[in-house]
Amino acid sequence: MATPTKVIIDTDPGVDDILAMLLALAASPEDLAVLLISVTFGNIDVQNCLRNAVSMFHVIEKELRWRREHGLREGFESLRKVKPLVAVGADGPLEDQMMMADYFHGTDGLGGIHSSHKHMTPPETWKHLFSRPPPSTDITNSAIDEAHADLSSPTPLFTASQRPSHLEILRILEENPSDTISIIAIGPLTNLALAASHSPKILMRAKSILVMGGAVYAPGNMTPLAEFNTYADTTAAARLYALTSPNPPSTMPSKPPPPIYTRDSDKTAPQPLPPYPNKEELGDRRLNVVLFPLDITTSHTLRRDEFQAKTKPLLERGSPLAEWTNAFMSTTFHKMETLHHGHDGGSTSLSLHDPLCVWYALTSSKSKEEEQWLIAKGEDIRVETAGQWTRGACIVDRRDRKRREDGDDGEGGEVSSDNGGWLSSGKGNRLSRCVGTPGDRALAPYLLDTIFGL
Repeated sequence: MATPTKVIIDTDPGVDDILAMLLALAASPEDLAVLLISVTFGNIDVQNCLRNAVSMFHVIEKELRWRREHGLREGFESLRKVKPLVAVGADGPLEDQMMMADYFHGTDGLGGIHSSHKHMTPPETWKHLFSRPPPSTDITNSAIDEAHADLSSPTPLFTASQRPSHLEILRILEENPSDTISIIAIGPLTNLALAASHSPKILMRAKSILVMGGAVYAPGNMTPLAEFNTYADTTAAARLYALTSPNPPSTMPSKPPPPIYTRDSDKTAPQPLPPYPNKEELGDRRLNVVLFPLDITTSHTLRRDEFQAKTKPLLERGSPLAEWTNAFMSTTFHKMETLHHGHDGGSTSLSLHDPLCVWYALTSSKSKEEEQWLIAKGEDIRVETAGQWTRGACIVDRRDRKRREDGDDGEGGEVSSDNGGWLSSGKGNRLSRCVGTPGDRALAPYLLDTIFGL
């Protein structure tokens, strides 16, 4: 039997995040094992993100029951073989002002589904499962276990963690051999930056970190230059990418100015994370980050007509999953029509930004698809953290200049015209970037067949 790719999914569950997680959980257990779903703020606040993740498991449980009752193949083999942990992480960015994408995903992250389809949202008795009770409380471990067994709680398919996400990420990496766990990061990178600050050497045990984020040569979707996940926490992205560098301090964000307080009660601003250890303490290993920016993700779309063609027969038969996804996808397609040119009727489409990372994790190591994935390696991509108009932009050196050995101008002196060390072989980031896939139109049917194929 093939050894599955073990993954951690770090996510801010909005529409395409949910599609990405459904794709991962519905995969073959020989292809993928989801060990942890790490929740962060992003598209909406972290508690709504958590509610969406828990609701997803609640709906899957209903779907599995419906399929059994109708004599259908249950699916979701990966989920049924490996019960993932769910942990709650950052509720805001490290240093930036909090920005959300509720204008697109809705105030609850899924187009108002918790109001329009209340019967698909689980009772909120699950909330205390993510909080460790203090010693003096009457809520004991047995009470928590009883809540897990409550049929009104959607917990049979996952285990709730009382530890913060970044500590669970580090624990899993430490308990497994190096290069056996990949992290699929499809939200702001705050949880991973916190993990890196806590123990960069443990985080670097990851086989790879697959990041949906950034816009390198393509336009942004939050500003003309910035993509949302990167824009939502620029410092986190800059710090994480610095661990790909042969000299991490060379690309670390500049130290922010001290916060300005107007009264004593304001003195609660988060403190900047400390610098990483020096190169000698870090050792020779560096973080393997593979970036999936808007340049590659935007063209991989799911059309309204193909989504409806797949789900309409299931809706007519009473599929809970088809009903749930149809509810938030309908509002999403409508939003696309109102916001963008060229979207009308059945041709209205949604870019599958986040599912693309899961698709890569599922197929890139298979001999048939491996050659179809094109990855550019060793790119010095940096994140702007301070610009008034360029914050969140991915910066690359577009000059036609020769790279040099660190500190060498060709005559033994410093390179005076290289502010930032862009031409130095010993400075700058070293990211990989996805530049080719098995096809723009190949992902949508693959996703629909994996999630809904009965």
